[in-house]
Amino acid sequence: MNTQVPGSPADGLATVPPHVPAELVFPIDMYALDGVEDGYHEAWKAIQDSRVPSLVWTPHNGGHWIATKASLIKEIYSDFARFSSEIILLPKEAGEKYTIVPAQMDPPDHTPYRKIMEKALTLSRIRDFAPEIRLIAVELIDVFVDRGYCNFSNEFAQVFPVRVFMALAGLPLEDVPRLLEITSQITRPSGNTPEEMGISLDSAIRSLHNYVDPIIRERRGQEGDDLITVMVNSEVDGKQLDDDNARGLTSLLLLGGLDTVVNFLNFMMLYLARNPEKASYFAADATNIRRGTEELLRRFPILAESRKIVSDMEYSGVSFKQGDLILAPTALHNFDEELNSNPLELDLHRKRVSHITFGAGHHRCVGMNLARIELGIMLEEWFRRIPKFQIKDGKQPRFQSGFVASARNVWLEWR
Repeated sequence: MNTQVPGSPADGLATVPPHVPAELVFPIDMYALDGVEDGYHEAWKAIQDSRVPSLVWTPHNGGHWIATKASLIKEIYSDFARFSSEIILLPKEAGEKYTIVPAQMDPPDHTPYRKIMEKALTLSRIRDFAPEIRLIAVELIDVFVDRGYCNFSNEFAQVFPVRVFMALAGLPLEDVPRLLEITSQITRPSGNTPEEMGISLDSAIRSLHNYVDPIIRERRGQEGDDLITVMVNSEVDGKQLDDDNARGLTSLLLLGGLDTVVNFLNFMMLYLARNPEKASYFAADATNIRRGTEELLRRFPILAESRKIVSDMEYSGVSFKQGDLILAPTALHNFDEELNSNPLELDLHRKRVSHITFGAGHHRCVGMNLARIELGIMLEEWFRRIPKFQIKDGKQPRFQSGFVASARNVWLEWR
């Protein structure tokens, strides 16, 4: 990999700052990873395997640092005193538009809003909803099981977690296409420059706010156990949650519920279709699904958040300046061989599974219990009906990297 990339406004790359050594400059574009057409996770692993330093700087997307080692990545997610969540999405021009409470907040300001989301997504509430989750999974699979093939991306992955979430939130299914388009523009904003990406994301955020505002007004003062009603009628410091923060919490809930699990399922099932011996393990015994859940989560991380450097400091042998941005891809944490040996292998007998697929620290995903239950139920019902499957002939999946990576066009077939 070429490390000498000067960067200039003329070529669309950021100019390398004086405090960044030339040997730490690597042209890594998080939205267009080299080799991503052959696999998102494989593309990040190839960067790690090229023996890049533990901290590198890229002139792409406005210029930012990237942490490549597990220990640094976990610390960056956890240490809000040095690495602020003020800007969690790159480039900076887009991240500054990502004003969704409490995603861009640090403790102690972040804490009361986190508690509201935890109250809405309690484990007991999700467990009570598990029978409904199972009914949705069964209904969807039974549509295509006798056909012998399906477009898994469109017919299941993009429908199952979305229907579950919309039911939990008390929202109509006819709104799904509109919401999916909005959330995709937030997690993978379009544009050829940081400025254009900022415009795309700002427009998407405004569209999301326009969607949730009338819902918030409708549910204020109402009784109900759906996620949105619970949140918008909560209190912070003895006062009712104001409109701006209610808008932010509801928007964040939609963003997490409508994009992340969808893409995880696509990556997972694509791998199992290509590795039938792994699928056979799950098909053999339902208890194997529970045993293998954490390894599945470790193998298919899709989040790559950034953090903002709070003040000038020396860190791991590198000089950081206040305001520098640093990307911490969860894939590079989970695939660090010092943490997990042979990390691209789905090792269903791995003794110690270590991952931060749900993030780490005070912003660890509040929906992780829902995701785990969805995953377990989906696999149980799938393997009960379709124990053996493969990639449909002539169909090639498509991958896209970004804040949340995506896999699309996953077609499966079976006898």
